[in-house]
Amino acid sequence: MAVHELKFPPEKFGALLGYAPGQVPIYSSHYPSADNAEYPDRDSYRSYLDGVYMGYKWQCVEFARRWFYINHGYVFDDVAMAYDIFALHHVTRIADSRLLPLHSFRNGSPRAPEPGCLLIWEEGGEFEVTGHVAVVVELLPESIRFAEQNVEHCTLPEGRLWSRELPLARTADGGYFISASYADSHIMGWIIQTADARHADKVTPGRPELYQINSRLAPRRGQHEHPWLDPGDAAEAAYIRAMHGHRLTEATDSNEQYRYFRLSESAEQELRRATNELHLMFMHATQAVLQDDTLLARFNIPASLWPRLRKSWENRRGQIITGRFDFAVSERGIKVYEYNADSASCHTEAGRIQGKWAKHFGVDEGYDPCAGLSQELAAAWKASEVQGLLHIMQDEDSEETYHAEYIRAAAEAAGLECRIIEGVSGLRWNEAGEIVDPEGTPIRFVWKTWAWETALDQIRAECEEDDAKPNLRTGEEPGKTPRLVDVLLRPEVMVYEPFWTLILSNKAILPLLWQIFPDHPYLLNSQYELTEDFNSRGYVSKPIAGRSGFNISLFDKNDNLLKGTGGGFDSQDQIYQELWKLPEIDGYKTQVCTFAVRGRYAGSCVRVDKSLIITRDSELLPLRVVDDDVL
Repeated sequence: MAVHELKFPPEKFGALLGYAPGQVPIYSSHYPSADNAEYPDRDSYRSYLDGVYMGYKWQCVEFARRWFYINHGYVFDDVAMAYDIFALHHVTRIADSRLLPLHSFRNGSPRAPEPGCLLIWEEGGEFEVTGHVAVVVELLPESIRFAEQNVEHCTLPEGRLWSRELPLARTADGGYFISASYADSHIMGWIIQTADARHADKVTPGRPELYQINSRLAPRRGQHEHPWLDPGDAAEAAYIRAMHGHRLTEATDSNEQYRYFRLSESAEQELRRATNELHLMFMHATQAVLQDDTLLARFNIPASLWPRLRKSWENRRGQIITGRFDFAVSERGIKVYEYNADSASCHTEAGRIQGKWAKHFGVDEGYDPCAGLSQELAAAWKASEVQGLLHIMQDEDSEETYHAEYIRAAAEAAGLECRIIEGVSGLRWNEAGEIVDPEGTPIRFVWKTWAWETALDQIRAECEEDDAKPNLRTGEEPGKTPRLVDVLLRPEVMVYEPFWTLILSNKAILPLLWQIFPDHPYLLNSQYELTEDFNSRGYVSKPIAGRSGFNISLFDKNDNLLKGTGGGFDSQDQIYQELWKLPEIDGYKTQVCTFAVRGRYAGSCVRVDKSLIITRDSELLPLRVVDDDVL
């Protein structure tokens, strides 16, 4: 059958071409005609609607996301290429941040495309590099009509709500197959927002070998013998003191000073997608926890603090600054271990040190995946609600010192005034019942290296009974030193990360995630009780509120202890997680970490150890992202 394609001369960039169903405007994306005065830089091409990011003007992805938002109030996650949409699992409803299931159906699937679903083209040919996406408008017996941007930049005929039409045929086995109009392009299939997963495609990353991390040694020219960090910079000076020199590893073998790890671009893109999607999934689970007392009870948080926890979620759910996901990445896929959203670390090494290492040691292949982390943090602080002095509170620890200095630099880059406080011994109550710093300034805004659990431990014994109230002091004798908890839980003090983030970081959320998103490709089977299924495959026992790799035990399928760590969390309740060992690369068990800033991917790093378990003492070595073809 003949299908109609528009062939008119292109309209100027940004011109209105027509409307899709729901009165969704379609704009010309003819970039050669864009007015440089109107679009002077990349930021001017960013499209927003009601403050929600839609995409890059006026590309196909921007139109598809905007169509979803206008017609349904939800959007899909940001993607690098249009074909990446086919691998998404959820859309986010903007009104309440609820995740709704999204399923992909291969071209030829027994489930027909339907009006409102997205049609996805593979990379290649007419859609080289990016692929393409369009919105299905109408399903006819032998054809399908759809609306789109960034193909033919011409005005639609009056009253027409679709851009192009393609042949639709039934296959011998009852499937639906759409023929692409361009000989060198191919349709992957369609995605539908539905809870019905029958006939859905189980999307798995292609080319598993691209998920195999490897390591290399930089050319050795005696670089390790020469200084390469700036002792005049507060964060780097603190780092030099902590590491006893200009180095990224404490290994005594000087060869290891030259080692770096390599990750493919495809693997980093999948990590980006995983980070963004997992943040939304953890947020969804947090909402479920705070709506159900039975679930919340599993988190071992004093019941008297539940109202404060819920208020924090209600008022400050969008005010998270940064967190860190820990992943196992190998040819077996990508699996997340946990989300360190309360008091994450490693930002200095990843965002500052590994880039300087690469420059000094002469490693220029690929790129530094954390090169933009500092800028992302600065943007997060600029968007925060901090007004006045930001107090950066840290324990008296060398690692926390350079971490605090790095965060201070990001906040100051955002225009904030900052002051670092080590410990609480210099704080005191004043005559007005306020907590003030050593210079007498009342504390109103705080960023902390301490975990919320540390503060809770100071009052947990006071409120063991459900109806007991913690002794949160509101004013003491002037000059007396307050406790950490008195600072962090004062109503007039705004703390980053917010109180509710202790839910994200508590391991009790992991079994709940598995219940809500069973068999999700990024998740490991996690349970509150030890089951026979675990005994047949091996498992990991974790304290629900542990950190730094403390009190973790790994067991094989015969229930033999493979490795265990000590620590101060042995009295905590435990959860059980499927055993999924880290890959071993050149003698190192290697974990990939990603940083989330405001809930979005902001960079990657690797942490390594000779042991099976990554702990606080595990090292962070340089990471480079390289082209798939050179991995």
